[in-house]
Amino acid sequence: MAFIRKRGHCYYLVHNVRKKGRVCQIYLARLGRRPRINDEIIEGVNSKHPFVRVDWEGLKQRASSHLIQPFENNSQFLRDLMGQVRDLNLDIAGLHLPVLRLTVERELMRQLVSELRLLKSVLDVKLRSSRTLLGSGDYGRKGRRG
Repeated sequence: MAFIRKRGHCYYLVHNVRKKGRVCQIYLARLGRRPRINDEIIEGVNSKHPFVRVDWEGLKQRASSHLIQPFENNSQFLRDLMGQVRDLNLDIAGLHLPVLRLTVERELMRQLVSELRLLKSVLDVKLRSSRTLLGSGDYGRKGRRG
């Protein structure tokens, strides 16, 4: 049965197998700094390791609730995340969509726009919930002035 293991700062999906009387771990997938299990991971593992039994629902539940609580007493995780957000902001700001439209495949351009829309909707949801938690929509602006 597959399980999630942390090694260093990354999580992996691993499975134990016996070889010549010894237990060895095979790495089924790298899950990243937070153990995210999505359809892409599931398809990849199922295609590369079709004979490994995996309780996907159980793994998803453990990954989301028990294995990691990234924000509790982990300010380094938040600092790293903020750095990634800043980098992503700069990368997106540097995109010149009219020029890309001329130089990139049409399907790739559609995928990019779709991903940007998804990012926008996720950010809208998070920002709405932060306003509810903080009690004011002006928190970010006050924090910068203060």
